[in-house]
Amino acid sequence: MNIASLLHGTARCFPDAPALSFGDVLVHRYRGLQERAVRLAGGLRALPGIAAGDRIAFAMKNAPEYVELMWAAWHAGLCIVPMNAKLHPKEFAYILQNCGVKVCFATPDLTEALAEELRSADVSARLIDSESAEYRTLASHAPIEMQPALPEQPAWLFYTSGTTGRPKGATLTHRSLLAMTLRYYADVDAVGTSDSMIHAAPLSHASGLYSLPHIAKGSHQVIPASQGFDPDELFALIDRYDNATFFTAPTMITRMVNHPGIRNARVERIRTVFYGGAPMYLENLKSALAAFGPRLWQGYGQGETPNTITYVSKALHADTGHPRYEQRLASVGVARTGVEVRIVDDEGRDLPVGEIGEIICRSDVTMIGYWNNPEATAKSLRDGWLWTGDMGTFDEDGFLTLKDRSKDVIISGGSNIYPREVEEVLLQHPDVLEVSVVGRHHPDWGEEVIAFVVPKPGRTVRDDALDALCLENIARFKRPKQYLYIDELPKNSYGKVLKTELRTRLTSA
Repeated sequence: MNIASLLHGTARCFPDAPALSFGDVLVHRYRGLQERAVRLAGGLRALPGIAAGDRIAFAMKNAPEYVELMWAAWHAGLCIVPMNAKLHPKEFAYILQNCGVKVCFATPDLTEALAEELRSADVSARLIDSESAEYRTLASHAPIEMQPALPEQPAWLFYTSGTTGRPKGATLTHRSLLAMTLRYYADVDAVGTSDSMIHAAPLSHASGLYSLPHIAKGSHQVIPASQGFDPDELFALIDRYDNATFFTAPTMITRMVNHPGIRNARVERIRTVFYGGAPMYLENLKSALAAFGPRLWQGYGQGETPNTITYVSKALHADTGHPRYEQRLASVGVARTGVEVRIVDDEGRDLPVGEIGEIICRSDVTMIGYWNNPEATAKSLRDGWLWTGDMGTFDEDGFLTLKDRSKDVIISGGSNIYPREVEEVLLQHPDVLEVSVVGRHHPDWGEEVIAFVVPKPGRTVRDDALDALCLENIARFKRPKQYLYIDELPKNSYGKVLKTELRTRLTSA
């Protein structure tokens, strides 16, 4: 059961339907996208040392080549490793080495820095510029037949950081991706050739994952010419393309609502606006509903079970007459179709309505484990249940509300930032004794990174030195926006840093 069969079915039924556009330019109809994919698949398998099941990675901004490569890789029996284009070259290199990537495709803006890092880190992955003559040669190769794939064969490695500071590769199989795709039709929308999906959010994350159900039914995929999110451009694309669906982080919605273009936006042409990946504040959600109308759909999930734990449907967003309407808006909704969700204590015992515990879930969408990391897998997957690390509570109607994130993840602009990763970098400074990183509310980005730093006795630490250290080792968006120097970190009797107290200091300052 190769997930690539979804594209082939669409190309057979709707060969002339528009498949992929870059801004205003039509790149492929479905017959052309299929031909590109099967030729590119032949080129991939002809590369030296490439065999079925091997991993190929993408260090790419959104681009038509991204979509071509996804389907070509699956057709060729390969596993894709999409990476956040905002990562630091050292972070790219770690991922490539961790999962033994044979070939990495990069957009031109990332190729040079990544090539230099791969040389210095002695990473053997072959690097190919996605706009180069080499890529075009691969894409003109003789086509090959679709390779067989077992349901449990890895199809997508979704790298998500953890409390250890090192990213982990959540292994999504062909079964996982098909299960996710089918649940889209059950819980979101029926899709057809009259629809379009605009990818203003990264294809390496939810937007790319949700392109699958759209491509499976012949929807038109649109990559903005900016290759990212620009409100003016997005409003223009909504005006151009019919029945538009797009994924946003809450900060993106807020920027659109507060943008002058919202006054003349043809919101009636929008079919669905997904939002997720970060908390949506109730007042911001009300403003979004006033601006967009009943077109909002919220999904709660993780890379380990992409987009698929709970949801708040468009109908629930519009159900203003319900006595607990605002409470429901502030929740992350009810369990997705065919997904079991529980709230449990540390021993895995179910907790009653209203009590806070850890959220665990089980479904065919869930990963089979972390790549080459049995210890982390055993901790997160227990008896078939995924322990999310998120804390929440159910109400009497089965609506789930998130209360805290036990992993202390900071979500800024829709991107996850894990404090331990930043802390480990800052502790490389010779004059830093201790450090603790927390998130502080930010009106535009959701949260921003703040570092509490304890210098060694008699030493002085400068902000610019810590900034330089971060920029040498991690992505720019993870760098703390402020350093607060204190004499000691608050700790409990077991020596654990009390991050709750640090956050309280921020709010009371």
